[in-house]
Amino acid sequence: MTPQILQAVAPAAGMARTHGIDAARYWSALMDLGAITDPLQPWTRRSFSALFIEGRDWLRRRFDQVGLCTHVDASGNLIGRIEGTEPGAGCIMIGSHSDSVPGGGRFDGIAGVIAGLEVVASLADAGKRLRHPIEVIDFLAEEPSEFGVSCVGSRGLSGFLDATMLARRNLQGETLGQAMLRMGGRPARLAQAVRRDIKAFFELHIEQGEVLENATLDLGIVSGIVGIQRLALGFKGQAAHAGTTPMHLRRDALAAAADLVGWVRQRAIELSTGTHYFVATTGQLGVTPNASNVVAGETSLVLDIRSSAQAMLDRFVDELQIGALAIAESHGVELARFDPLSSTAPARCDAHLMTLLRESARALNYGAMDMFSGAGHDCAFMSHIAPSAMVFVPSRAGRSHCPDEWTEPAQLAAGVATLYGAVCAFDASAPL
Repeated sequence: MTPQILQAVAPAAGMARTHGIDAARYWSALMDLGAITDPLQPWTRRSFSALFIEGRDWLRRRFDQVGLCTHVDASGNLIGRIEGTEPGAGCIMIGSHSDSVPGGGRFDGIAGVIAGLEVVASLADAGKRLRHPIEVIDFLAEEPSEFGVSCVGSRGLSGFLDATMLARRNLQGETLGQAMLRMGGRPARLAQAVRRDIKAFFELHIEQGEVLENATLDLGIVSGIVGIQRLALGFKGQAAHAGTTPMHLRRDALAAAADLVGWVRQRAIELSTGTHYFVATTGQLGVTPNASNVVAGETSLVLDIRSSAQAMLDRFVDELQIGALAIAESHGVELARFDPLSSTAPARCDAHLMTLLRESARALNYGAMDMFSGAGHDCAFMSHIAPSAMVFVPSRAGRSHCPDEWTEPAQLAAGVATLYGAVCAFDASAPL
């Protein structure tokens, strides 16, 4: 049976206009794009897929409707631009991503892309034209893709997408570079495509946690974003008959992997009690031959390690390799793989842009707090090439990356209105 996936409540008529933005228009667009999904697995729109391309086509049409000139850059990002009144001025960029994890939600990523569209539409409603150009961006493949790389578009835009990443292949044998070409990108030109003209980057996103909800606050002003290391590990032992191989003669790759999972959890708990944010997760495990009556001959693991401090990430990876080698030796197996998949350094948001977001929230009587993001975002890469800031809106029960992901229309409207005010304030005060 096909799941029922369109049970969304529109904003009440009385809140259609919220502090300069059209909340009903914003919500309608959000639901329309969210409905482009696999009906058997809502809400799924994986990067590089046919559904992702359909979503991009929808965005192009909406970009056109609000007066944006649209193109796809070398990194495969969809960008819409409207010029300002001052020729040669650097741009204000607003956006996020439209891809999802499998069975993800209606808000992660696309809330920020649609927020950029609503800012442009609301400026037009008010008859305002900013001094700076505005660009609305849909970053390519923010979520971990089938190529093992996340934040593909923002990495490319900021100079962090290298040849090794571009050469990675999916299960069908396609390279990431080839997939980017399918999306309209030009990976051969990445070295010349790093942007230096962005004066401010803003991203609206759902919190994906419970802090704002528990604090009964409207908004979070993001102060920084965790660094993320992803690693692939593999143990190679010897497949053997489960009934005839004595325990002391086994070279059990799964037993080694199980010990490593426990080691990762315990060491992460110890490190998380310090002054820096730290978490580590073994989120992916493969077993060969994966049969109930066979001692496992090979295992593969993918680890996700996050911290607010680069030194903590480096320390953990060093300790992990030593620990994995010791575990392999104790089980008589080989540590056959220990490879980095991707790396994102911890990022700090721009103090001035944070102040503008705080002042905008205060002027609109919204309660806000500064907070650190334990999730990765395109903003982390953008912070290397431009002053960057994020505003969070609450997530019900902290749920995200699942079909239950939810944020109320009024909560989203508060975030978009605050963003709108901060963009206008930056344009009025920033040097060109």
